[in-house]
Amino acid sequence: MATAVSNQTASTQDEGVHIGDRVRLVLSYGVLFLLALSFFYPFLLAISTSFKSLPEIAQNPVNLIPETFTLEGYRQMQGLNVGRWMFNSAFVSVAITLGNVIFASMAGYALARIKFPGRNAVFLAILGTMMIPGIVLLIPMFIVLKQVNFIDSYAGLIVPKLATAFGVFLMKQFFESIPGEIEEAARIDGASRLQMFFRVVLPMARPALVALVIFSFQGAWNDFMFPLIVISVSQDLYTLPLGLAVLRGGMGENLQWNAILAGSLVTTLPMALIFVFFQRYFIEGISYSGLKG
Repeated sequence: MATAVSNQTASTQDEGVHIGDRVRLVLSYGVLFLLALSFFYPFLLAISTSFKSLPEIAQNPVNLIPETFTLEGYRQMQGLNVGRWMFNSAFVSVAITLGNVIFASMAGYALARIKFPGRNAVFLAILGTMMIPGIVLLIPMFIVLKQVNFIDSYAGLIVPKLATAFGVFLMKQFFESIPGEIEEAARIDGASRLQMFFRVVLPMARPALVALVIFSFQGAWNDFMFPLIVISVSQDLYTLPLGLAVLRGGMGENLQWNAILAGSLVTTLPMALIFVFFQRYFIEGISYSGLKG
């Protein structure tokens, strides 16, 4: 009898524990949902506002769902050189991303695997450049680009960004996590240093490469300040952020918010799709590279 009572008591306690765990789980998911909604709500509001008319945008309070869907903002963008701006952004971003993947991976591999005099000093110098605010380098970079006649050209937009200290650091950290025995086995099989890099190490670095691709493409796609100092005359070389800034400034006080938000949506959507598509590899690359905190 005593045994039955104790078993029933233990069962009741286990059920209470399970109920408490479920309640905490539901509360946790509820809090996470509210946090995600608070971050995602401005993006949803920007999307819906791009389909509103100007009188509806001025209404107070703001409605998330448009009362009348209109493509007025997108029609206003048709008169602009948005297609050219998008091509420029895509071309510059892809070129910068390819440059970062090639040069950062090779430099990171050399710093992680090849022993040479001054290797640590070189790595510390590269890390030191990450401590310098980018705004400080704009004027010296402009002077150098002007001396080599890179102002108002694709070369001026691309060449200074082909390699970054962060990319080298990211790839070095990842390559150090790869066991050296793998390369030793390849060396025993007669592989040269370049063969080991391209055929053995680089295919294993796919998570870090994807993370580097996302960081590089996002930085180049969203960059505004650097194209602003490089492109001073030709609007045919404008990137999307620079073109949208001109669009906003050219309207004066009569801001066409639906057109501006339509352009912002066109700018944001490709980057969001790339992140969603490569999200798994991105998180995997960050965790493998020792940047997760």
